[in-house]
Amino acid sequence: MTRLRWLVPTLYIVFLMLPIYWLLNMSFKTTNEILGGFSWFPADFTVDSYVEILTDPTWYSGYINSIIYVGLNTVISVSFALPAAYAFSRYRFLGDKHLFFWLLTNRMAPPAVFALPFLQLYSSLGLFDTHIAVALAHCLFNIPLAVWILEGFMSGVPKEIDETAYLDGYSFPRFFTKIFMPLIGSGIGVTAFFCFMFSWVEMLLAKSLTAVDAKPIAAVMTRTASTSGYELGLLAAAGVLTIIPGAIVIYFVRNYIAKGFAMGRV
Repeated sequence: MTRLRWLVPTLYIVFLMLPIYWLLNMSFKTTNEILGGFSWFPADFTVDSYVEILTDPTWYSGYINSIIYVGLNTVISVSFALPAAYAFSRYRFLGDKHLFFWLLTNRMAPPAVFALPFLQLYSSLGLFDTHIAVALAHCLFNIPLAVWILEGFMSGVPKEIDETAYLDGYSFPRFFTKIFMPLIGSGIGVTAFFCFMFSWVEMLLAKSLTAVDAKPIAAVMTRTASTSGYELGLLAAAGVLTIIPGAIVIYFVRNYIAKGFAMGRV
């Protein structure tokens, strides 16, 4: 029974890892070898695709642009969500539950709905093809999510801690930064992770609001198309490099994510 109990999760993990292995396998092949048929291992092992990506300014700038606007979005989303979530968790006011639900409905809307309004707005403001434009656009979806996650963590902190800090002479900014934020450190880590991941994988707004200077890697990957078809090896290598930032973030916040699942907010 013990062996059977481990068999199902093992098969599930293998099933999940198979596409990643296949992508990695393709990244070390030439396009002709990929089109030549099925093979578990590359016959002509080559790193030319990785060399081209890391040496071509158009390619590596796509990764840099993506990291910049994703980082900006994560910082902005968490910074604005912290005081908002605190208000929802500590105070009761007219329409608070309706406002909280309305915030979540923004996260439910597809990005395509807002692509044209954002394009016209940022074009008129001179923000088109800038990192801050994409970062602010993603805030429409990430701030409601961040507020929802943080509110759950904050509600788990007893209100008596707030009252005790005020009696001890703490101002609200000092209490919030010195006492309260460390108590919800795991929640901030989980929130930052989800904001990072949603912004990293979002493609429609990132492509619509950029052209050259802030073009993300998702848009740059379309350059692999040519008259002879797609450069599959190059595309696979770009996909492998795209997975790495997310994997690094997951590694550092894995314990926080586990706590989020335990609290029922993730």
